[in-house]
Amino acid sequence: MKSRTEYRWLLPSVLLGEGEGERPARRSTRDWIVDTALFLSACGLAIASAPDIAGKPRAYVVAEQVLGALACAAVWLRRRWPVTLALATALLGSVFTLIGGAGVVALFTVAVHRPFKIAGSVAAFFLLTAIPYVHLWPDPDVGVWGMFLLIVALTMMIFAWGIVVRARRQLVISLRARASAAAAEARQLERERIAREMHDVLAHRISILSLHAGALEYSPGAPPEQIQRAASAIRTSAHQALQDLREVIGVLRQTPEDARPERPQPTLADLPALVEESRQAGMDVALDLVEPAPSVPELSVPAPPEALGRNAYRIVQEALTNARKHAPGAPVTVRVTGARGAGLTVEVANPVPTAAHRRQTVSEIPGAGTGLIGLAERAKLAGGRLDHHLADEGAFVLRAWLPWS
Repeated sequence: MKSRTEYRWLLPSVLLGEGEGERPARRSTRDWIVDTALFLSACGLAIASAPDIAGKPRAYVVAEQVLGALACAAVWLRRRWPVTLALATALLGSVFTLIGGAGVVALFTVAVHRPFKIAGSVAAFFLLTAIPYVHLWPDPDVGVWGMFLLIVALTMMIFAWGIVVRARRQLVISLRARASAAAAEARQLERERIAREMHDVLAHRISILSLHAGALEYSPGAPPEQIQRAASAIRTSAHQALQDLREVIGVLRQTPEDARPERPQPTLADLPALVEESRQAGMDVALDLVEPAPSVPELSVPAPPEALGRNAYRIVQEALTNARKHAPGAPVTVRVTGARGAGLTVEVANPVPTAAHRRQTVSEIPGAGTGLIGLAERAKLAGGRLDHHLADEGAFVLRAWLPWS
């Protein structure tokens, strides 16, 4: 959870409620306008109450005027000491009339700044101090109890107003915080998607590059034509890997203003090309595409959605990469079946190499160990499932099912 300091920019400081005596945030333009309006309101209420002190002893009138002016000036300190100001004005208001304007502002400030248990206690103290005031200066028209009920009604109205303002501002902060968290989550999900794509693409490219480099290392006396083909494949794979990496980094760095459309993503129609690329790298891959892509002439079935085809392509790509890493030289079978309504099933199988076979082939390509985890997450996000196991005949089988509505 973020601290309230991180959200201080969202709204004026009147909402956050710093500790008593703690220096508040620097006043914004809106804060100055609000404070000035409340100061003028306190002065206006004090002036409106001035006729009530007419005819009282001169010393009392002078004290009223001095304390009333000081109380109005103290309104500017309401953000730093809201509770102290409220208690002081309530206590003085039990005897003096002109304090009332500043008391109203102080009570409203406490209701906005402080939680209900503190603000409620301050409001109760205001009602308590009204008892001696109505007995000292009763109104001849409404009597003691009538005046007390009027003060109670005004106090509760001001207190309720402050509570409503506080609740509304807390709701605004909550909504903005939720929107900020949602935006951060969206950014994180997008970065994870890019990371998965980068892993799938670069792992495929670099594994092919490593396979060719390993072949050159273990066959130094190969014919020049074979060495030339391997070097050409290494150069092409390295160039494509750099190009893919450059595009990913460009996506991460670009801003919304200079965003460019992404290049077309691979689909199920690109599976034959992927398999052919692996064959050229020396892999023995058999493709069984029961429901081929629309680009195949004999196709008569509808094409799967692009997102479904892209997920299937990435699963096969990562499975071929894993086969190159852990079972170099072993034959791989890729089988893709499915239909609309039944879903799309991708199955990749390869024999588990023996220890002797491992010693005779190129050494394993190191990996991060997160390929299958990423594939399972990709299938889960697409609404499908992925599992892998060792079959009875000693083959490693990876099977994924993706929904095709």
